[in-house]
Amino acid sequence: MVGEAARLIRATLFVAASLSAAGIAGAPATWIVDGNCRDGRPQGPYQLRSGDGQLRIAGAFNEGKRTGSFIFWTAEGVRAAHVPYDDDLRNGTVAIWYAAPPGRGPPRRFESVWHHGKRDGATRAWYEDGRRRSETDYAGGSIAGTIGWTKTGEPVTDGIAREMAEHDAGVADAIYANLDALIRDHLPHCE
Repeated sequence: MVGEAARLIRATLFVAASLSAAGIAGAPATWIVDGNCRDGRPQGPYQLRSGDGQLRIAGAFNEGKRTGSFIFWTAEGVRAAHVPYDDDLRNGTVAIWYAAPPGRGPPRRFESVWHHGKRDGATRAWYEDGRRRSETDYAGGSIAGTIGWTKTGEPVTDGIAREMAEHDAGVADAIYANLDALIRDHLPHCE
């Protein structure tokens, strides 16, 4: 038998929230946190549901750190974001979608390769109508090269493409920060 400190504890917590994270439209007044704890830290599967029981976030923790894929849905049940983690850092292909009505696949907004918490590889952005906006290569978190297009599909200059890439990275980072805060503010109650 494992000692008391290592025992898995099932924790369900109802919490009030006012945060409306980007991509998670219509944040409810009540959240239901479902997760496990070990040694006072989140451990294993994690779910965050709206007060009516609808799944809004699914992921997992290992020794209190996010690990594997965290998937986010809107209040309408439409996928909003996919963020993979390794040791609590973004690691893998991160994707964010525009809002879409239920039953319709949402259009892509951003897709970016991350390695140990930094953009490292291809990053793509799209306009809401599905046309490509920019394609940027990152190396260790810095732009190595980029190309961009207008809403009508015309190529833009290198300078404008770089400005677009920097703007898109800032927008995406703000969305990631909101998603991270939503998780951080609604962890299982581990005592």
